Amino acid sequence: MFGYNWPRFHAAINDFPAALLVATVLFEFAAVIWKRESLKWAGVWTLWLGVIGGWIAVLAGEQASDVIEHGEAIHDLMETHETLALTTMGIFTVVLAWKLFRRARLTPPEEAGLRLLSVAGLVTVVWTGAIGGKMMFEHAAGVPTKTMEAEIQNRAAGHEHMDGDEDEEHEHGAPADTSKTPAHKH
Repeated sequence: MFGYNWPRFHAAINDFPAALLVATVLFEFAAVIWKRESLKWAGVWTLWLGVIGGWIAVLAGEQASDVIEHGEAIHDLMETHETLALTTMGIFTVVLAWKLFRRARLTPPEEAGLRLLSVAGLVTVVWTGAIGGKMMFEHAAGVPTKTMEAEIQNRAAGHEHMDGDEDEEHEHGAPADTSKTPAHKH
């Protein structure tokens, strides 16, 4: 699949629909504040793209959850992440479906209700991302055990940097002049 496995594909695509759905809510409120039809339509188009991309990300995430190595902590987080992702997509899909059903002839109470529902979707999309980030950055979800073990050994060996600014040559792979300042270890 274009050189990606399911976990990498999910990681590659999941931020774009989330950003579009956040933009949808921002466009909705901007349209109300500035009373501009163009902002309202920008919200509709970002909603369309966000919902389509979001469902692709959910499907990729479902596939990824079946193939990554994990223990109980990641499994529990994956279950929460999945529930939040499905809730998020359910909310935004309902908003889109209602707008399509009513063909943009919404009454003011309908618009207010959909705006409120979109805010709930905004909360869940942020929460979904926070749980996904926690899985990745605190629990290394998707990183094979063998790779993690090698990285732990590599980090234990240390890596030296120069105090202060590094030489321009050092940044591009040439050896740095270590006689200028003492080295430190991370």
